[in-house]
Amino acid sequence: MQPIGKLRNMTSIYLTYKGQILLLYRQGSRVVNNMWVGSAGGHFEPQEVNDARACVLRELEEELGIKEDSLEKLTLRYVSLYNKPNELRRNYYFFAELKSREDVQLKSDEGQLKWFSIEEIPNLEMPFTSHHVTRHWLKEGRLNDKFYAAISTDHDMTFLEMKEF
Repeated sequence: MQPIGKLRNMTSIYLTYKGQILLLYRQGSRVVNNMWVGSAGGHFEPQEVNDARACVLRELEEELGIKEDSLEKLTLRYVSLYNKPNELRRNYYFFAELKSREDVQLKSDEGQLKWFSIEEIPNLEMPFTSHHVTRHWLKEGRLNDKFYAAISTDHDMTFLEMKEF
């Protein structure tokens, strides 16, 4: 199926702290429901179309009340493309370390927040792209500082390092 030209741009941030990762069991969403996703995330506002970082920081503050000064090493690590019927989905995946877990109130209007050891991630039910991105991050991405493109295939994703040139 050929994409019809409609794009859905989304961001997600995964917050880590001392070998743990904060995830959200998203409930009541139009796009993802009753699955584990990043700590916070969502759709771009019109003024953010060319600024994924601004989008993810806004979503983080709206959903968790966390501001950028509570983070270390905020980095865009993955951009994924996923061809769905009637739209092409583009996700921007950020990772950051929290300076302190005290900055996080485990409350969200989007669902339930929970800390996991990173070893628990492969056992969680996640959306297609989140599933593959987090597994790649566990196996390879957390061990380096590379930036990756993740392209969906039939039932998998292909990861390519995106180098500057």
